[in-house]
Amino acid sequence: MIKKARLIYNPVSGHEQMPKNVADILNIVEQAGYEASAYRTTPEAFSAQHEATRVAKAGFDLIIAAGGDGTINEVVNGVAGLSQRPKLAIIPAGTTNDFARALRIPLDNLVEAAKVILQGKTRKMDVGQAISDNEDKYFVNIAGSGSLTELTYGVPSELKSAMGYGAYLIKGAEMLPSISKSHMKLSYDNGVYDGDLSMFLLGMTNSIGGFEQIMPDAELSDGLFQLIVIKTADPLALLSLMVMALNGKHVNDPNIIYTKTRSLKVEMIDNGKKVPFNLDGEIGGYLPVTFKNLKQHIEFYVGK
Repeated sequence: MIKKARLIYNPVSGHEQMPKNVADILNIVEQAGYEASAYRTTPEAFSAQHEATRVAKAGFDLIIAAGGDGTINEVVNGVAGLSQRPKLAIIPAGTTNDFARALRIPLDNLVEAAKVILQGKTRKMDVGQAISDNEDKYFVNIAGSGSLTELTYGVPSELKSAMGYGAYLIKGAEMLPSISKSHMKLSYDNGVYDGDLSMFLLGMTNSIGGFEQIMPDAELSDGLFQLIVIKTADPLALLSLMVMALNGKHVNDPNIIYTKTRSLKVEMIDNGKKVPFNLDGEIGGYLPVTFKNLKQHIEFYVGK
């Protein structure tokens, strides 16, 4: 029986390098035993997500998501809610490529990334589910909320590319005076936190913004989130935490809660305050929200 694969690619990702590599990538997918075809995403909202849903329902065996973390998130959202889910492969063409880094996919060469499919190694990965306002959304890397969350996603791509971790310190110094706290109630496996916080992060992998020590104990298929709660909004304390995060020492700070959990329920205690939450770098909705870890929910091609 012929196996079918669809490459879903964002033509403007990776300095618009994808279109000139499509033919080589499809050739590699064919070598791996698939009948391969390609779909170029459009400016229409959720273009990649809708195509992923369509081909999954059509019985395709593999979807290759080529683009940045946003494109990958869309493809995951296109298949995660289905009962029959194809395998997924990742070709990173974005700036940070957090999820691809966690899967050990080559980051600096699109064709080499596609060759991971030829190696034939796959792994069933956890997927996060966010349930709010009767709408389910999914994520594979990070969810979060709070004033400080803007730092995680607010650094311009060009600055990250040029300066790496220094970009976060620069952006952090700029933002720190405006960081505020919100009163939230977080219910997780090992307890409840009811109090002020400037941010919580719920991680699936150990890579956030290209840095791999923010959640040092992350596993990719154990059914558990890594939960970090930052309780302080004091500028000096936050700056100190940012520096410590470079080597993972922040998790022992008294201003931090760091634990593992299968689920997390988040409620706003500040009445009338509308607070968004982020999923893989994009706004996913507004609190309240319940997160669930779907253990080993989607099978991905991974690097060796």
